[in-house]
Amino acid sequence: MKRLSILGSTGSIGVNTLHVVSQFPERFEVVSLSAGLNIKLLKQQILQFRPKIVSVLNQELSESLRRELPPIPVEIVHGVEGLIRVAIHPEVDQVVSAIVGAVGLIPTLSAIKTGKPIALANKETLVIGGKIVMEEARRNHVSILPVDSEHSAIFQALLGHRKEDVHRLILTASGGPFLNLPAPRLHEVTVKEALNHPRWEMGKKVTIDSASLMNKGLEVIEAHWLFDLPVDKIAILIHPQSVVHSMVEYVDGSVVAQMGIPDMRIPISYALSFPERLPLNLPRLDLSQNEALHFSPPDLERFPCLKLAYQAIETGETMPAILNAANEIAVNAFLEGFLKFTEIPLFLQRVMGEHEVKTVRTVEDILKADHWARERSKAILEGSKPCC
Repeated sequence: MKRLSILGSTGSIGVNTLHVVSQFPERFEVVSLSAGLNIKLLKQQILQFRPKIVSVLNQELSESLRRELPPIPVEIVHGVEGLIRVAIHPEVDQVVSAIVGAVGLIPTLSAIKTGKPIALANKETLVIGGKIVMEEARRNHVSILPVDSEHSAIFQALLGHRKEDVHRLILTASGGPFLNLPAPRLHEVTVKEALNHPRWEMGKKVTIDSASLMNKGLEVIEAHWLFDLPVDKIAILIHPQSVVHSMVEYVDGSVVAQMGIPDMRIPISYALSFPERLPLNLPRLDLSQNEALHFSPPDLERFPCLKLAYQAIETGETMPAILNAANEIAVNAFLEGFLKFTEIPLFLQRVMGEHEVKTVRTVEDILKADHWARERSKAILEGSKPCC
């Protein structure tokens, strides 16, 4: 029986993780959960899985949740300290880090410091803190198993092969809802259109990042740290069918790909059960019934967010944290109608251009950079529009 902590249980990854858990109750037990604002769904999860401790965003929500729950033995905590307690609970065997955004760094790092294995879906943990996180994982002999479908695919394609034989990693991208949209129309796209992803069901923030290809840029940074390879050995191919989840090309010209239907329960279950595989009750990939598989390089002019991500990791130090924080603010501004879709990269470029890069030696260096970028981004939004 593996005992789990799920950070971000009401998000897309968290919900799918609990789907897997419910299919295999003899293998998994939920010890702790965290959520942000969605206490209605969290209440349902508590009643079904009976965790020992849960965390919500703030004290007001924790009090509201307590009033709504029957008298059952569950501890309710809140804030960053609550997230840490959920992550480091002594009975937890593995932490599923599925919070969206930079807020996932501290609880995930705290879990690593206590020696807990991580199933990582929170890519921002490595985007902003990759060096420190991976050093801490090595120091504590902690395994970090990827949950993102692309990184799970790379992880699987690397098994049984020598690292020195790797020529490059190839991350695939669906291209999002605007892949074939005429460029002039990008200035007019609505939030509803941007959230209409053709292949995957994800949360709002990740879906917008997928539409701008920022998500793929963040995944390049994550892969750089996770697999300890230079960025020039990490390529991207647009693959609209989302059947090949990623590939590894070796020095002899061989390419090893991982394929499957686009369903996050597959990489989630693999991260939970590794090195075993669970018999999931899902449709099988039938290549005879699939349309032709297409691949093409990304257009960096059409999707400038991807170019900015490469610039951020090439600059290094605090710049990836700046990019990530500014992007979180920009995506939220787009969702709320304060920025146009095409203004997002221009906004990011301005914030990045105003930042004086600092050396990252501690977590505090990362948090300071993150705070600066958020405050500067908010100031720009509160003033005149920066980019049109």
